Amino acid sequence: MASSRPPRSAQVLLVDDEPMLLRALSRHLEHAGYGVTTCIDGASAVDALEEGEFDVVISDVAMPEMSGIELLRAIRGRHHSLPVVLMSGAPDVESAVDALKHGALRYLLKPIAASELLEVVARAVRLRALALVQRETLAVLGTGLGCPGEIATLEAEFSQAVASLWMAFQPLLSAKDRSVFGYEALLRTQGSLYEPSAMLDAAERLDAVWSLGRVIRAQVAWQLARSDASSVMFVNLHPWDLMDPELFAPDAPLSQLAERVVLEITERVALDRVEDTQGRVNLLRGLGYRIAVDDLGAGYAGLASFAQLEPEIVKLDISLVRGVHSSLVKRRLVSSMVTLCQELGSLVVAEGIETEAERDVLVDLGCDLLQGFRFARPGPALPRASW
Repeated sequence: MASSRPPRSAQVLLVDDEPMLLRALSRHLEHAGYGVTTCIDGASAVDALEEGEFDVVISDVAMPEMSGIELLRAIRGRHHSLPVVLMSGAPDVESAVDALKHGALRYLLKPIAASELLEVVARAVRLRALALVQRETLAVLGTGLGCPGEIATLEAEFSQAVASLWMAFQPLLSAKDRSVFGYEALLRTQGSLYEPSAMLDAAERLDAVWSLGRVIRAQVAWQLARSDASSVMFVNLHPWDLMDPELFAPDAPLSQLAERVVLEITERVALDRVEDTQGRVNLLRGLGYRIAVDDLGAGYAGLASFAQLEPEIVKLDISLVRGVHSSLVKRRLVSSMVTLCQELGSLVVAEGIETEAERDVLVDLGCDLLQGFRFARPGPALPRASW
């Protein structure tokens, strides 16, 4: 367990419309060495955020005029990596889902024990420090953030994209019995960053990969919890997500459903930039997750990921799937890869299948799982698939 002693100069913004509770919580935090600014409503909290720098915000949910959820939305519009902790004396499913959707770090139930409060705040402050160090590192390495005006524009576009974010789902079918094996969760949004690759580029540039990943995993967890108990979900993971402590928290929304989740690690950046990749992946397996890698056959990167991660599931690069029925070279390559992967204990997925001819050839070549428009297009619910 992490120490509850705060880093030097850690600043907490505390928001609650109950003065007595506000004073009591403030005393606990100040006694532990935090600097505390208190506000009795959301509007004054927004003003405080404009005027000062904070490491964590703690807010009540049920407040007049501006609720804690509305405050959280306002914070996410300007501060993507600032940890926000919400608390409620009368929790409900809707507010809990909204809190997760907009990236709240925790949703605490009143009355809150002083020890729990200090533990959560200490963790939040350290996460904030990590985010700031990561931003500084990216700036030194040269990520091309651009001038302040460009950054502000990108932040506004990114905030709009997160606010309108939703998940589409596409089934993966078993080649053996044509049943639905699981679904891949696919990022969808509106606005100028509607392309998933554009939104991920923005998240990388704004140091918002962790916050975006948390929102995505919370939405997937919400859908999975309401699905048939046999449903399996494939969730894409940015390599930098492997450095997010929240991913490994047993009480995180998706961690509680880990036995039904395959984490699909997409190598947008080299995995060798992640410290102790194998150790981190082993921790995820300890929680119950399975691991998949994609783009096998797309050069060295896919092969390197396979060697590092020892995945339970492998996705062939889509360039091998397209037109496989009319290319002897592709059929030989796929056949060899399928044989080798299965000998190493990995299931093989062929994705991007659009025609019956591609489907039939890939089944004959021994692929275990099939995915593509031929079976179903991605949809907001769990779409029905046809062979």
